[in-house]
Amino acid sequence: MDHVVTLNAGSSSLKFGLFATKAGEPCVICTGLVDRIGSAEAHISARLSGGETLFDEVSDSIRDHDIALDQVLTLLQQEFPEARIAAVGHRIVHGGPDNDRPVLLTPDSLRSLESLAPFAPLHQPYNLAGAYAAMKRFPDAAQVACFDTAFHRTQSWVNDTFALPGEYYDMGVRRYGFHGLSYDYIAGHLQQTAPDLHAGRVVVAHLGNGASMCAIKDGRSVGSTMGFSPLDGLPMGTRSGQIDPGVLLYLLEQKGMEAAEVSDLLYRKSGLLGLSGLSNDMRALEKAGTTEAGNAIAYFTYRIRREMGSLSAALGGLDALVFTGGIGENSALVRQQACEEMGWLGIDLNSDANQSNATTISSDMSRVQVMVIPTNEELVIARAALNVMS
Repeated sequence: MDHVVTLNAGSSSLKFGLFATKAGEPCVICTGLVDRIGSAEAHISARLSGGETLFDEVSDSIRDHDIALDQVLTLLQQEFPEARIAAVGHRIVHGGPDNDRPVLLTPDSLRSLESLAPFAPLHQPYNLAGAYAAMKRFPDAAQVACFDTAFHRTQSWVNDTFALPGEYYDMGVRRYGFHGLSYDYIAGHLQQTAPDLHAGRVVVAHLGNGASMCAIKDGRSVGSTMGFSPLDGLPMGTRSGQIDPGVLLYLLEQKGMEAAEVSDLLYRKSGLLGLSGLSNDMRALEKAGTTEAGNAIAYFTYRIRREMGSLSAALGGLDALVFTGGIGENSALVRQQACEEMGWLGIDLNSDANQSNATTISSDMSRVQVMVIPTNEELVIARAALNVMS
């Protein structure tokens, strides 16, 4: 029996999965997560499909993504030595303007994707490092790239461009959007479970250490909060989100900062970490009880409300709001604050349902259905890997 491995590297995490193939469909055997990479509390865990714990360990030795990846691949080979890996599916954050679907990785395509690293410096190098490592571990397996930008290639020109001279658009300065694998899964899930909502106007909030929102109509991306890079839109764990370009010019021209310093500020020292002065982890901020932590959460949820209104305008109304991602699926406080004062849009929460992380957390009086749907990017990647391989 053929098996598929999925690798999904985030800015501070690495999700992975092992799937068997049955009747051409992936069937999950094991999924896992390396979380808080680079901290003293880095955590690697894996569970079998039935929920049984396969591995659960806190380690201060997982200093970077390379070490995390090596431990994951070693774990899979040790625990499942009989697995015949026919394909490895990789989440690749940036696919550029032309990749609107998964592709088989080749030396040429890898070089092309490496050239996009400046567009997503916090992710692309880790994604491609995973591809190279998997090629060494599984030299006979098909290596398949699944792009976070591909889902948004359906956006119209007005949502794809900036108000710059046309030659910049031609050279690739566009609004690409990200987290497309997550949005793809949510759209497919709604198509199966709530076809009326799938055909309607939906805003999905993918909230995690990286955070964005997407307007989806009839299963297709209409607009996204992220643009040219994964910096735009919502504030994130360590990323600033939307910022006036004049601030950057001021830092460069008046404060004498180098481009590398500004990049480090925007990608690694801002967001929830910068605002709170404490942590980029929402769990830690909710427990902290400090004024700064509370302000960071308040700013995060305020920006969610702002973007929710903007995306609803792009859709011409709103039928459903879906929360997903690590924060979206688990933080009742963030969901509650994000929906405060949104009655004008037709949103009314059921506080008990929200506290229990129910699937539907809107009240019977709510015109907009508010849902919590766990995303499954690994399943999207596994299916794509099988399709490309076949």
